[in-house]
Amino acid sequence: MPGLSIHVVDVSRGVVAVGMRIIVRAMSGEMARTLADGRASNVGTLDAAEIGGTLAAGDYEVDFHIAEFFRAAGVALPNRPFLNVVTYRFGIDDPHQHYHLPFKFTPWGYSCFRGGA
Repeated sequence: MPGLSIHVVDVSRGVVAVGMRIIVRAMSGEMARTLADGRASNVGTLDAAEIGGTLAAGDYEVDFHIAEFFRAAGVALPNRPFLNVVTYRFGIDDPHQHYHLPFKFTPWGYSCFRGGA
């Protein structure tokens, strides 16, 4: 099953990031085309048909709106948060493969990698 899946988890509180805003873009040099702009579901995934099918080989970018998520959850952050929006740029080499991005984060750090889903 080709395509891209994203799963977001707030590891500081041990919960999936329900409602986190996530934006996915296809890159062409410094030009970007938005493929999906949505919020994480109640299981922490971005359910967007635009990224569920075959994606062309190329460069992609995902924005994870961390500070907005924590503020909406009532987590105290400084006026200027350490992590506001994290942009993760990655490449798709084989359009026939599935690319899964698990994104684990706290207000102070994050991990994003190609998972096995």
